[in-house]
Amino acid sequence: MPIVWLVVGIALMLFLNIKFNVNSMLALLLSALAVALLNGMAPGDALTTITNGFGSTLGSLAIIVVFGAAIGKLMVDSGASHVLASTLIRKFGVRWVKAAVIIIGLVFGLAMFYEVAFIMIAPLVISIAKEARVPWLGLAIPAVAATTVAHSIFPPQAGPVALVETYGADTGMVYLLGIPMAIIWVLVGGLLWPKLIGNLERPTPEFMEQDADAATEATNPPSFWVSLLVPLSPALIMIAVTILNTFIDKESAAGQWINFFGSSPVAMSIALVLAFLLFGTAQHHDSKWCMKAFTGAIGTIAGVVMIIGGGGAFKQVVIDSGVGDYIGNLMTASSISPYIMAWLITVLIRLATGQGVVAALTSAGIIAAAVVDPSTGAMMAGINPTLLVLATAAGSNFMTIINDASFWLFKEYFNLSIKDTFRTWCGLLASGSLASLAYVMVLSVFIH
Repeated sequence: MPIVWLVVGIALMLFLNIKFNVNSMLALLLSALAVALLNGMAPGDALTTITNGFGSTLGSLAIIVVFGAAIGKLMVDSGASHVLASTLIRKFGVRWVKAAVIIIGLVFGLAMFYEVAFIMIAPLVISIAKEARVPWLGLAIPAVAATTVAHSIFPPQAGPVALVETYGADTGMVYLLGIPMAIIWVLVGGLLWPKLIGNLERPTPEFMEQDADAATEATNPPSFWVSLLVPLSPALIMIAVTILNTFIDKESAAGQWINFFGSSPVAMSIALVLAFLLFGTAQHHDSKWCMKAFTGAIGTIAGVVMIIGGGGAFKQVVIDSGVGDYIGNLMTASSISPYIMAWLITVLIRLATGQGVVAALTSAGIIAAAVVDPSTGAMMAGINPTLLVLATAAGSNFMTIINDASFWLFKEYFNLSIKDTFRTWCGLLASGSLASLAYVMVLSVFIH
């Protein structure tokens, strides 16, 4: 019955949100409580699970989301986003502006924690779209698609690293075969899918509307390279730390300090300080101006943070109720291709738990147990570990729904309806994931 109660909980949340316009956070919390109680949790245990899920999600994301939003606001009010947008359009031309945002998305997705990359790229693509006078959602979709696929496939991101280790794959081969898959995903999910869903005209999110006062003050905007340095600084810090970790002991005193500065919250804090200095002080804005932008960003993003917490509570209820394990046990009895099985188990667990890394690692554990000889550690003949990594990674981002923090991040940040979020965000993920699975299956004919 766990899957039945999960469906009931999702239906309840959608009913409350769509039919009665109940705030998304409240609808998520009520649905999470319903799923917990229907699965037989004691009321006290249900409350503990919900509060743990809410708190743990915000504990890891709140600083990143708020600081990222503040940096985005400072970029807008200082004129930095306008400088970036106009320069990129001038260099690439309006015709190739999508190529520019895709490149930025791939770099951000490869180097950053996902929510950091999203928060940094979202205001940038909206600014570019306004400058190019094209629908901002038409640029946001390919940019986010590029960010998502880079984050899901390639080391040094945690999920791909863990998949490589679980399956015993070669990291170089993951890059070699993963790059074409990333290109296919972006082409299908980022470029083809928006053409199929039609009109992409949407109002600019309130968060990205420049203040009237700021508009008159942005007469001395920062240079292009300064405007680029601040949003790229978290990526540069994380890349530098990753490189340094290959030469030093992470447990040494120096290693601990280096990894402290390379952690997502600290890297974002450094970027925020740079934003205050380079977008504010260096442009002759006083601290009052900086704090006005910071406070404005917090006020706008606070609702998003609470909704993300609600999604974390729902996710935790689903995980603690054992739905992921239940799905895995059902699937291991089938006799389909291991690549399709890896993809499908990951998809189902991702839909159930709302966590891509959890889904990928759970699925990898199930598949590895079925295809790896426990006595020798060798993969069964005819099965390629690199293709298993790619199939699992593709499944981990098939679709995100209401129990997933990224669903609400995309919806609330871009101020979309649930319907539009399913059409855009979920559509780009599903189409890219299916295309990637097809790519893996074609390769499996030639690579064993």
